[in-house]
Formats: sequence, structure tokens, C-alpha cells
Amino acid sequence: VSCWSPGQCRRANASRRACLIARFNFIYAKERLDAEVILKKFICDMEMVQRIIYIAALESFRAAKKAFWKVKISVKETMALDHCGGPASLEMCALDYIACHKELYDVSCSVQEVICSMNVNPKLPCPADIDFNVIGCFIRELCCLAFSMQTLAPPLDVAFGIDGELFNRAMYYRSCDSDFTAPFVAYHIWPALMEDGAVLVKGEVVTRK
Repeated sequence: VSCWSPGQCRRANASRRACLIARFNFIYAKERLDAEVILKKFICDMEMVQRIIYIAALESFRAAKKAFWKVKISVKETMALDHCGGPASLEMCALDYIACHKELYDVSCSVQEVICSMNVNPKLPCPADIDFNVIGCFIRELCCLAFSMQTLAPPLDVAFGIDGELFNRAMYYRSCDSDFTAPFVAYHIWPALMEDGAVLVKGEVVTRK
């Protein structure tokens, strides 16, 4: 198994990181709104539409991280047979290999897992009211992005928000229809992107009294 030098690994990691952050921002700015348009054909309540998209984002990251963990274990077990370095270099080799071989990830399974989780989520409409497959392409993009973010060192993740939490201006923007004097989050529109506990990209919330 051939490995890159530490300098090459750092440069590759930095380049992938910048591209993935840009992709996260594009999904928020463009593809999230496209998903809203699709959902509004079936659901008139804009708050519910935004809740669906937010939960889809959280569930996509959860499913992709679980799939990545399984793939990484398999890759490391295979690489360990011929690897001459220590555990740290094996870890980096495995991350680099997975980043270059995205076909190892069966994204379709994650998409179905996300949709199944949304179907049983008590905060969302029941399956008889809406088929979440209508935003399947949006979920697929999020799963692929989340999976690729796990190949970074350290990996990137999204923050999990709770309705009623105290508004944190370091983590979130208020939506334009928020009550800007309200101290608590009514619901979340988009999650914040995190790295080692630090906020890289702010999310968006609605605050109301």
C-alpha cells in the first residue's frame, strides 16, 4: 500500500475541505430552495416544509456517517494486511483511499434509510400525506456530501438543534420572518456546519416569542 507524504496529505485534505464547504453552501443557497418548491406543491404550510428539509439534512448526515464507519472498517482491515506504517498512517491511507473511491459508498441505501426515518418521525406528516421520495435527489446530494466530509481529518459534521433552545448568534442566523427580539429558537431551517466543535458555517433558524 503506497501512502502520500504528510505534506501531500495535508494539501489534499485542505483542497477537499474547501470544495466540500463550498458544496455545502451551494446546497443551502440553491438546492434547498429547489426542494422547498417541490414540497410546496404538496404542503401549504411553509414552516412544515422547512422542518422537513432540516430533518432531511440531519438524517442524511446520520445515515452517511454510519455508512462511512462500515466502509472505513472494511478498507482498514484490507489495507492492514500489507501496511508497514503505524495506526495513524493507516488511518490516513484509508481516508485517502475512500475519498478517491466513492463507488464504495452505496448511497441508495442511505437515501432509503433517510426516507424511512422521516416516515416515522412524529414531527413530520405521515406517509399518507407526503411521499418524501419527491426530494430524493436532494437527500442523495446531502448523503454524498456528508460521506465525503467524513474523509477529512478532522471530519465535518452538522449541529443538531432542538426546538426551544436559546438562540446562539455564533451558530445561527435568524430568518427574515423571525421575531428579532425573541431569545428562543422556534424551529430550525438549516443546520450549522461544524469542525471539532467550532462553527465553520452558520445555520439558519426562526425565533419567536
